[in-house]
Amino acid sequence: MRRRAFIAFSVPAAAWPLGSRAQSAAPIVGVLVAGIPDPTLFLKEFREGLRGLGYVEGKNIVLEIRSPGSTDPARLKASAAELVRLKVKVIVCYQTPTAEAAKETTQDIPIAMETGDPVGTGLVASLAHPGGNLTGMSGATADVAAKNVEILRELLPAAKRIGAMCNANDPFSKPFLAKIQAAGNALGVEIHPAFAHGAAELEAAFAGLLRVPVDAIVVQPSLGAKAPADLALKYRLPAASPHIPFANAGGLLSYSANQPALYRTVAVFVDKMLKGAKPADLPVQEPTTFDLVINLKTAKVLGLSVPPALLARADRVIE
Repeated sequence: MRRRAFIAFSVPAAAWPLGSRAQSAAPIVGVLVAGIPDPTLFLKEFREGLRGLGYVEGKNIVLEIRSPGSTDPARLKASAAELVRLKVKVIVCYQTPTAEAAKETTQDIPIAMETGDPVGTGLVASLAHPGGNLTGMSGATADVAAKNVEILRELLPAAKRIGAMCNANDPFSKPFLAKIQAAGNALGVEIHPAFAHGAAELEAAFAGLLRVPVDAIVVQPSLGAKAPADLALKYRLPAASPHIPFANAGGLLSYSANQPALYRTVAVFVDKMLKGAKPADLPVQEPTTFDLVINLKTAKVLGLSVPPALLARADRVIE
């Protein structure tokens, strides 16, 4: 089963044979991930959640994983359509672009999502009454992005301008930017947005922010972790993201919902849907625990001294 998942990330969707598992008696669950950000942690914890509920891949559940390697809407819709043709019982979506693609592709198959702000992006009517065929976990990422601004300002009290690096392909960029701008207004900090259609445009977007110039940046999670973290180090910009892998990849800091718990809970929604629950009757859940990770190694490279009080609040410090 691990080999199949690996192939799903390495080979274009059009090259995969359809219906390869259609004869299985176990329910087939489709999993749609863009590929950026890296879905490895999500898949690991989601599978762990399934195991905790008694599911064994290949025996009483089958996962069909699709990843076009891009947040491009057309490519995501093509992957979603492939899952629909496989007649999966549930579609699992990681991040807003995949959930939007699945929702636009099918109104019948239940969808269990993990997204940043399902209300702000119009995926659901409300958290309590999602309506339609989609529900799941909200990472409260827009609110958490605002907290990243606050922490950056605490670390850089003289900062006057902060950049917001947004994914132009991701509908979540709108609430993401709105919350960051609100935090900037409250702190007396100018927020300067920059937009990139994926990794190929990141360096040009960074260059635009350097011309402002900004004192720090906050990066939208769907732009990935390593590429923006590397660019931030290259241009010696303190950078934060509401996505823990960003700090792991060399970003200065990340404040985020506890992602393993978030991802495992998606499996609970899948279990309920497989047992007949309707998504419209399952309220969207929000995280209850959050993590602050500070990359002290990066801080030293940037010549920054992290206040002891901030280090004391960190759940993990990378040295």
